[in-house]
Amino acid sequence: MTLATDAFRTATAALLGLLMLTSSAPAATPHPGQAVYESSCALCHAHPETTRAPALDTLKAMRYQTLLYALNEGKMKLQAASLNDTQKAAVIDYLVGREATSDDWLPKAMCAPERRTVKLDVSATVAGFGFDPKNHRQLSAAQAGLRTADMRNLKLAWAMGIPKATSMRSQPAIVGSTLFLPVADAQRVLAIDISAQPCVQWVYSHATPLRTGAAFGQLPNGRKVLVFSDVASKVHMLDASTGRLLWIQAVGLYPLSLTTGTPAIHGERVYVPISQYEISLGGNDDHECCRTHGAVTALDATTGKKIWTAHTMEEAKPVRDRGDGKMIYGPSGAPIWSSPAIDAKRGVLYVGTGEATSEPAAPTTDAILAIDLQDGRIRWRFQATENDIFLTGCARNRSGLNCPRNSVHRDVDFGASVIIAQRTDGSDVLLAGQKSGTVWALDPDRDGKLVWRQDFGEGSPLGGIHWGIAYDGTRVFAPINRPYASAEAAVGSQKPGLHAVRVDTGAVEWSYVTAPDCSGKRAELVKACATNIGFSGAPTVIDGAVVSGSLDGFLHAFDAKTGELLFKFDTARAFDTFNGVSANGGSIDNATIVATNGLLLVSSGYGLFGQMPGNVLLAFKPIQP
Repeated sequence: MTLATDAFRTATAALLGLLMLTSSAPAATPHPGQAVYESSCALCHAHPETTRAPALDTLKAMRYQTLLYALNEGKMKLQAASLNDTQKAAVIDYLVGREATSDDWLPKAMCAPERRTVKLDVSATVAGFGFDPKNHRQLSAAQAGLRTADMRNLKLAWAMGIPKATSMRSQPAIVGSTLFLPVADAQRVLAIDISAQPCVQWVYSHATPLRTGAAFGQLPNGRKVLVFSDVASKVHMLDASTGRLLWIQAVGLYPLSLTTGTPAIHGERVYVPISQYEISLGGNDDHECCRTHGAVTALDATTGKKIWTAHTMEEAKPVRDRGDGKMIYGPSGAPIWSSPAIDAKRGVLYVGTGEATSEPAAPTTDAILAIDLQDGRIRWRFQATENDIFLTGCARNRSGLNCPRNSVHRDVDFGASVIIAQRTDGSDVLLAGQKSGTVWALDPDRDGKLVWRQDFGEGSPLGGIHWGIAYDGTRVFAPINRPYASAEAAVGSQKPGLHAVRVDTGAVEWSYVTAPDCSGKRAELVKACATNIGFSGAPTVIDGAVVSGSLDGFLHAFDAKTGELLFKFDTARAFDTFNGVSANGGSIDNATIVATNGLLLVSSGYGLFGQMPGNVLLAFKPIQP
């Protein structure tokens, strides 16, 4: 099924016609789109580590539909406002050409009729970002079909490529032998039967690129459903058995709102975290800064109707003249990037928030919030970092008109989802990972009072702890990133790698510190192999092992108790795929490691922040004796 607005269809047709014209320029002359790129795009895309924009190589690996949407409707709409249709067509043609992405592989990959039926009569193995409502990111040996000992003897079972994808960012939901995989760049969700040779049971398509992972649940009428969000901040609910759309609901609060964290299904409601990308635009002097803030919205799971919205702060008001007669607006910021943890016992959900984007910095920025499940009241908050006002553009030029006059300027969000864990005495404790490099333990029965903290360096705008942490019942596993452009720029106390922390005390039990690997062809394939080596994505516990990926493409499995490295595999290379699509691995980031049916499943490729793009789903299985 494909949904698209008439306006987007019209714009698409117009620009595709112009692509035909701009592509007829003689090969010996400079491409007309190159000048457009250099004048309007290169300033950000040439500095991806700082601006968080995709690098030029990543742009050239994208689908033209992805670029077209970004320029007309998405993140680049404001930047592209000064370009006419001819210029947009020219820059797209310069980057990716006119050839439409071929989906010839898809009919060939469809399951035979006897395997098309999706079996949903068992409990979900992965029901959402944290696998369970408490966000443990833990699978038993029975759930995964894998034991700790199997991790020593893994081999690649198969690989699946997605044409012209650059970021395999979205975690699948898993029920039985079906993997429900959103592929953001392909604008699709694929239901994949992995019980034997993989095949596709159904496909859901949409005109808008997707964004979040998928969550699985059951409606009051017994229907089994999937829910996820797209880059236009619209939530989609599908019938999990057929892929049929049940409803779509827009949840964006502002034009620059975004949905990033996977929605959570609980009871009769869907809870949707809302972030924003004004942080990327606010440093531009032409931008009226800043009005956008984060929220959680509760939807009726059956109808999609909005029930309540919990705002992270009040609406922005004029604060001061920025020096040219125009006003700075505030407060703003506190986006929610992560998926909620559901505490049914206390009737609340927990989320972490991000930085402020203008003054004054609200007390709900860089904080953990406890929000009432029924009415959306913020019951309590714990602020970890005060006065963290940050705009991406101000990292390079603090003299901009919108840049904060007084700020710690750290950008240390809580990007990792909160975990509801348990201590040995039976009491609950909340675990939260911050981009400051800190693991926090809070008491949910004492309004978030601090129990302990453990610091791993000073952190940075990309972590510190970036996308997630995991819990095995005794330890919390904290991945630490290293997002520096050069080894000389690295903070001395920052330790990129993975750390195991005792939940009862906050003591560090073991640490794995990664090191650069530019051996062989890696120096050519992984351009930042000497520096971009950190652990940014969320780890996964499987039986007595913890599995984590790194930005330089390595997949690691460790003994959860000792930290012994059990398995390491380089995904930053080309793969032969069962569906015949050319595929390459790259950075392993966000949340892409799951397991079921005796398979360890990992998506490789993340083409943002100057990292290595990729378009492959990999499946590993134990070597049989």
